[in-house]
Amino acid sequence: MSLVAEPTATLDVALAHATRLLGSHATMAAEQASEILKIFPGHPQATLILGTAEVNLRQPRRALELLTPLARANPNSAPVHLQLGLALGAIGEGESAIAALRHSLKIQPELPSAWLALADHLSATDDQEGAQAAYSAHIRYSTRDPRLMTAAIALHENRIPEAESLLRAHLKKAPTDVAAIRMLAEVAARLSLHEDAENLLARCLELAPSFHAARQNYALILHRANKPAEALAQIDHLLGFDPANASYRNLKAVVLCRIGEYPAAIEIYAQILEKYARHPKIWLSYGHALKTAGQQDRAVDAYRRCVQLEPGFGEAWWSLANLKTVRFTDADLQIMLAQLQREDIDDEHRHNFEFAAGKALEDAGEYAESFRHYLAGNDLRRRLVLYNADDTSVRMQRSKRLFTQAFFAEHAGVGSATTDPIFIVGLPRSGSTLIEQILASHSSVEGTMELPEIISMTRALRQQSAKTDSISYHQVLAKLSADELRELGERYIDRTRVHRKTSAPYFIDKMPNNFAHLALIHLSMPHARIIDARRHPLACCFSGFKQNFARGQNFSYGLQDLGRYYKDYVELMAHYDAVLPGRVHRVIYEELVENTETEVRRLLDYCGLAFEEQCLRFFENERPVRTASSEQVRKPIYKSAVDHWKHYEPWLGPLKSALGPVLEHYPAVPIF
Repeated sequence: MSLVAEPTATLDVALAHATRLLGSHATMAAEQASEILKIFPGHPQATLILGTAEVNLRQPRRALELLTPLARANPNSAPVHLQLGLALGAIGEGESAIAALRHSLKIQPELPSAWLALADHLSATDDQEGAQAAYSAHIRYSTRDPRLMTAAIALHENRIPEAESLLRAHLKKAPTDVAAIRMLAEVAARLSLHEDAENLLARCLELAPSFHAARQNYALILHRANKPAEALAQIDHLLGFDPANASYRNLKAVVLCRIGEYPAAIEIYAQILEKYARHPKIWLSYGHALKTAGQQDRAVDAYRRCVQLEPGFGEAWWSLANLKTVRFTDADLQIMLAQLQREDIDDEHRHNFEFAAGKALEDAGEYAESFRHYLAGNDLRRRLVLYNADDTSVRMQRSKRLFTQAFFAEHAGVGSATTDPIFIVGLPRSGSTLIEQILASHSSVEGTMELPEIISMTRALRQQSAKTDSISYHQVLAKLSADELRELGERYIDRTRVHRKTSAPYFIDKMPNNFAHLALIHLSMPHARIIDARRHPLACCFSGFKQNFARGQNFSYGLQDLGRYYKDYVELMAHYDAVLPGRVHRVIYEELVENTETEVRRLLDYCGLAFEEQCLRFFENERPVRTASSEQVRKPIYKSAVDHWKHYEPWLGPLKSALGPVLEHYPAVPIF
């Protein structure tokens, strides 16, 4: 609409009309603003309207020609800097976009679209904590319903019980309010009720298929629930609408890494870094993917870039140490020690620095000082996780009481007929990755990773136990019918198919903690192979003590807890040896190192595989390896690590005491 065509229209009326058009007719809004600017050249509001219209019309470069000088002239205008941030993000200038969005929010925190755009950018850079806070602020400020606004504020301030109560009351009156459903799903996710969150978000998308923010939440929940194929389907749906969205692409890279598609993930991370080159967290994720894919030099470069950008980023320093092949310089060590002197460093960074400094000092032969740092790192981690050694012992004893020889005799012939899986169990740092690499070098065996599916199955059974009179998943498992046990095995094969990339008839699941779930494995897949990787208790436990595990090994942060856990493990495996004789094949790490070919032949015989020379040249296998031993198994077997724990023997008294007769009898087993 032209001003000339309406001579009576005032400037304010024309600007108001153009502003209204922005929401539904961006082209017409641009035309209106252009007409205003012909009469009032450089008018700030008309320029902002035209710039905003160009952003909406996906013409960000034209928008920047207008918005860049406008932002310089109007440093205190939140709407101008918001649109500048959106335009910069659209052309891939992620760093500048984040700065502009933060500037707009500093001026006017109540801008929901700025919070949403900032959240997407932070998510793309792997700053999940920052992204979560920004998404919460978006929900808070985008809500207009007074009842929902109160719930949104409670959610934003992490007052979860209050938010849940308000949302449930609201949904009783308005059960199809998708904004409220999405918020309740967020409450469920924060309470780790992932199944509830998944169901709520599925309902949300059933009601509003174009609710992209809810779909992104849904993809993330599916990923966390170990449903990578379903998560990828949701992400690809989102990318169909916005192919360049860095937040969606980052989430896709995360899921691709989960299923072993590292080349594709590495490519995505490299593209994201073109836009966010100064964000250390995305460099860290890039380094992790490169490391797992065997590209160690590039991984080191990525980690080094990370610590250059943020010297106080403890996880990046630990990631360098965790390669096991990097030797820190004196300058590196001084940087780490200086960071540990800071009073403002948080525990998450501090414990990573403690473990990294311990490794640097270990390599320098300063064992007493090295142990001091390892101990400090473990003490910090132990305060951050929940673990009770008595609970572990109770679970192990429960398994022994329930799963007797008579029980297994009664259940003979049940379960799936599959022969595909080869389970490698034991404790972390027991040589299991070496065994996996040897087997995966056979032409009939595919190596995958530490698959979470057995743990997911126990979690599902545990949920069933909560709905019955049972007190543990073991009791639910013991009551399952033959059909249900067969379905469990078939579900495992179906759920793990996404991790298999070749046509090899066998594949490896190397989740060490699965030793605690041998009854589940045997009952659901009685023909699967089970290999127990065992290493000298002091070597294995102290290696675990030095290892700052990302998650899942909460027993490893105290020497006494480690000793008790190892003892419980040996006792439980001795029980299965007695009630299922010959079912489990044991590999003693020291014997594998000393007599490699003999032990490899025994291993292959147990698996029903013909000997292949390549199994002795496992270090030539270029498959991705995700565990802490990833670089060590890319070298021929060496003996130097067998007795390395002896450097620390003066400080291992609590571990020895907790191990008791298990240490004295190794590699034999005491009578329990």
